[in-house]
Parts: sequence; C-alpha cells; structure tokens
Amino acid sequence: MKKYLIIIGLTLSTTLSANAQKFEDYFEDRTLRLDYTFAGDDILQQIYVDELVSLPHWYGRRERLEELPLRGNGQITMRSKADDVVIYRHSFSTLFQEWLATDEAKHTQKSFENVFLVPYPKAPVEIKVELFDYHNEVTNSLTHTVDPKDILIRKAGERNITPFEVLHQARDTSRCIHIAFVAEGYTNDEMDHYLADCKAAIGSLFRHEPFKSMQDRFNIIAVKPTSEESGTSEPSKGIWKHTALGSHFDTFYSDRYLTTLHLKRLHDVLAGTPYEHIIILVNTEHYGGGGIYNSYNLSYTGGKYFLPVVVHEFGHSFGGLGDEYTYGNDDPMYFPDTEPWEPNLTTQATAFIKWDNLIKEGKAGLYEGGGYLEKGVWRGCENCRMRTNEEPEFCPVCQQALVQLIKFYTE
Repeated sequence: MKKYLIIIGLTLSTTLSANAQKFEDYFEDRTLRLDYTFAGDDILQQIYVDELVSLPHWYGRRERLEELPLRGNGQITMRSKADDVVIYRHSFSTLFQEWLATDEAKHTQKSFENVFLVPYPKAPVEIKVELFDYHNEVTNSLTHTVDPKDILIRKAGERNITPFEVLHQARDTSRCIHIAFVAEGYTNDEMDHYLADCKAAIGSLFRHEPFKSMQDRFNIIAVKPTSEESGTSEPSKGIWKHTALGSHFDTFYSDRYLTTLHLKRLHDVLAGTPYEHIIILVNTEHYGGGGIYNSYNLSYTGGKYFLPVVVHEFGHSFGGLGDEYTYGNDDPMYFPDTEPWEPNLTTQATAFIKWDNLIKEGKAGLYEGGGYLEKGVWRGCENCRMRTNEEPEFCPVCQQALVQLIKFYTE
C-alpha cells in the first residue's frame, strides 16, 4: 500500500522435523498472549517483556508446530525447559522494524507495543524472541522463561467479551484459519453499516483465488467495539478522533499510511473471541490502509478502492506477500546479497527462482521492478493484485504461495 508497508522476504520452504511435536503433549487448549515493548533507534534495538496474558482456547495451528512457513523479519521460538525440545515457532513483522527504515529513527529513540499469540504451555518453557535486519542478520534477541502457573499472568476473555457475530463458518472449525474483522471509527448507531462493510469485504476476498476455492477453510467473525466518534484521526489536518483503537493516518508522515499503535488495546478488544488473523475496517473516506505480516491489517471503507485495498492488505498480513510496485529508490529494503522472504519477489534473477515451476509452465516470468525499487528486484508477472488496485486477481505466483500457506495451516 505504501513505501514503509514492509513485509520483508518470504520463502515457503519449511523446516521439517522427523519428530513432530504433538500439541496435547505440551499445550493446553488456551492461548498465551505475549506482550513486548520493542524500543531503540536504527543503531541499537532492545526487547522488553511487558505483560503475559492467558486467553481461553487456542485458535492457531495444532500440527507442524515447530515449522515456519515464512521466515519473517522476526521469530519466536518456544522450548520445553524439561527436555530442551523446540515445541512451537512463530514468525512476524512489526511496525517498529518498518520505522527503523525512516529518517526519524536516525535521530530519535522510540518504543512500540507488540503482541503475539502462542499456545499455552503445560509446563515451564523458554521463549526466545529475535529481530532481523534487511540482510537477515539478527539485530537483537531476548530469551526469558515462562512458568504457566505464574500468578501474575493476567486472565482475560472470560467475561465482558466484546460482542461479535459469526459471518462465515469453516467446514471444520477445529482445523481452519480464524479471521476477525474489527470495527474502528464506527459508533453504536453505525454497527449495521460496519456489518455491511464486513460482508462486502468477505465477498471481495472470496472472489479472489485461491480464497474462492478454499473458503471452507476460513472461519470469519465480526467483532463490534464501538467508538465515541465516527471516523479516524488525520493528524496532517489537525483532526484527532476518540475511537476504539486510536487509529490514524500519517504514520511515518505518509498521508495514506493508516495504522494503530495500540496493539494491547486491540487484543484486549479481541480477548475471548475466536481469532488469529485480524482485519480492521476503518470508517473513513480518506484513501489508505496498512498491512503487517502476522500482526494486523487496516483498510479504509468509504471509497471506490475499499474492496481491492482490503484484499491487497490481507495479502500482506496473512500471506506475507510483498508490494510489487515501485515507489522511488531511496531507503531500499531489498539488497542483492539477501533473497527476500516474500514468495512473489526475488533479487536472484540469474540463480534459482522461487517460481521456476511456473516459468517452465509458461504461467510466469521475470519482470524487473518491485519492492518499491525500479532495479534489482523482480516479480513474476506484469500485473497482480499486489501491484495495482485495478488488477482483479492475484497473479499465479501469489496464488501458488497462498495455496501453500493455507494448506500449511489447515492440513
């Protein structure tokens, strides 16, 4: 959607284990919410534990627990303290790491909230959090122990649950991908409007392959927090609104970049609902959005590009797909010595190509320009939903990657 909307590097090769862990051996049917503060500047970054939260039920995967479908630009590894076995891994991107690429990070130190969901362990575990730079080098890590019997792990989601409605039910709700829409900038009187926007977004998503043919693997709810005021904040216009999630445009001083910095508030709103992936619909006519891999995405809802934008941003936040358009060549985030982890971008045009099978089948090729750069980054097709709002479909490269990811979570 915009330059700093980074979802950096995807490769769908997984780390296979001959001794796959069984969920019930190590975990309860609950979620452990890990709240961290990431802080620093472009020179030095730090990771701090903020809070641990227990949520009822686990809505993530129960198979292939120690594998990673996407490399991400950050990873969480959970080990059993009893036998030092890796029992769960998770990858992500963060707004903090995007901010590190801005000029502001060169002279200012800031902190950002980050929230991650992992299955709740039965016994003490060691959790390691790692952050990577654009060359896939570890820039900082934190290792800490979690005792599931710790009395200071806050319980949430057991009462006063935010009202929600089920809009699309998966064929098997125990083995599916759970998506929660969340209302932002909708007052109590605008909830019917919000639900209509949710249904329109679902319809648009399921018109795109592979979501269309695999829609029975998705369970989708609409969570209904109400806002005091309609709309969202627009700092460049001096407009600040009181909304459920405190979202705003002008993130990193880009007028189209729409985000919320209040991730703990977001997850408190979602506590007790069946969710893993998050789509925030923002009640505004101002064009914009944002998507962060395995965190959340936001989309404006009041304009003609609402539906293509929400699908594009879901390609980021769920699929780890990179932007395929150019946006000037300053502050590059892709380099010849590092292959991006996004499945639809490559810097290795003369070596092994991720979508080589599609090239051989005549369904894709190599087109220079992508990842905001005119040179040095290649995409697989001339056009795609990840390149322009006018293109009605994901290209074959993106579709192939999405199919593999959906299968990873559901098979």
